[in-house]
Amino acid sequence: MILFGPAGLGGVKEAVSNLQEYSKLGLKACEIAFTYGIYIKPGKEAEEIGKAARRFGIRLSIHAPYWINLNSEDKKKIQQSKKRILDCCRIASILGAEVVVFHAGFYGKRGKEESYENIKNSIIEMQEEIKKNKWKIKIAPETMGKINVFGSVEEILKLVEDTGCFFAVDFAHLKARVQGKTTYKEIYKNFKEFKELHIHFSGIEWGDKGERNHKLTEEKEIKELLEALPKNKDIVIINESPNPVGDSVKSLDILKRIFKEHHVANFGWNCEDLKKL
Repeated sequence: MILFGPAGLGGVKEAVSNLQEYSKLGLKACEIAFTYGIYIKPGKEAEEIGKAARRFGIRLSIHAPYWINLNSEDKKKIQQSKKRILDCCRIASILGAEVVVFHAGFYGKRGKEESYENIKNSIIEMQEEIKKNKWKIKIAPETMGKINVFGSVEEILKLVEDTGCFFAVDFAHLKARVQGKTTYKEIYKNFKEFKELHIHFSGIEWGDKGERNHKLTEEKEIKELLEALPKNKDIVIINESPNPVGDSVKSLDILKRIFKEHHVANFGWNCEDLKKL
């Protein structure tokens, strides 16, 4: 199935009511944005939010803080970066979130090969800590939209191969990284071997250096993405536009419309799949 949901849950006090509202809208996923800090702490409130997500049938994931650079020249900053990701994993285990997404780092003055080795080694170290704590968490470096930032398709896929980590593929980022000189079908081909996909999506603007900013998601972009994706895999699509809830609902409506236009059977789904949306 394809599950839609927004990037952002809101504050702790409104988290449960927001999850209930997402469920009423037909959304079945939500990525908690710890981008500016881990604002949900271990304890009763985290447990209640996790219980609510399960009750409303919403799959949670987490976006780690922006202040991460596993390729920093300052070893202290690398340790701090790893700690932020692992702190996300700790709270994810309480919330019942299975995926922790993060931006791996910047090239800086280092070459791409050296940058890759530094980031790879940090991920291996974090994987060992996750295993030690028996957390059922998949850490997911994200594909990035700026050319000076680590996170090309090739780099992320190599990390998956070398470390066994998961990944988050941002179709908007990858389109911006090459100034629009690709299609969603071409992007998906790089990930077609995987049975599970964690996707970020939105409208996006770009320039010579890649991504500039996210924008509202146009219907034609949503439809192009949905028609590029397989129909027999476990897929979560997190919308990161300025209106992530509204654009997630719009995406769900477009998927239903695609079903009707293509006839359910010919689109690779069956009637029971349609009823679940």
